[in-house]
Amino acid sequence: MRGEMMIAINGVNRQRIKLLLIFIIFSAPIITAWGMVEWRIGVPEQITAHGSPAKQLPHLEHWPVESLSQADVGEEQWTLAFDCSVQCSERRDILWRMHRALGRDAHRLTRLSIGGEGEALPGEQLARWNETPSFWQTNSAWLIDPQGRPALSFPASIPVANILDDTQHLFKVNAR
Repeated sequence: MRGEMMIAINGVNRQRIKLLLIFIIFSAPIITAWGMVEWRIGVPEQITAHGSPAKQLPHLEHWPVESLSQADVGEEQWTLAFDCSVQCSERRDILWRMHRALGRDAHRLTRLSIGGEGEALPGEQLARWNETPSFWQTNSAWLIDPQGRPALSFPASIPVANILDDTQHLFKVNAR
């Protein structure tokens, strides 16, 4: 009788140990995530966007610009608008090269050169400011989504490689 009772207790203990292990397995990720957030362990400190969010900027159709040329703009195209008031030919050339560096996603972007002289490069529209807006900065650039909402703003000090990184990231997370 005593042997049968020991077997029954061992069976109950095994079931309790199994239940405890299942509880630990499913609660460990939650506890780990809480610890990472609370003590900042294993949380990357790197910046994903080099540009700053452009929440205060008006919709593209409300910008004080006069279009000088029209390129074929599709419904799903992003726009890289940039001020071209200083060193325009160099700025347009380097942003054209950045556009080409997008590779197979290049068709998803069009460039809007505001200010400056010359003919439009492939994939580019020319425009000029009717009046100077409050958000204007010399040689700054703005990445605008297909609906015309400004997404990111880039001051002139941001290298073009960082604009390319942000554009590629936005294309990746915003699949067609």
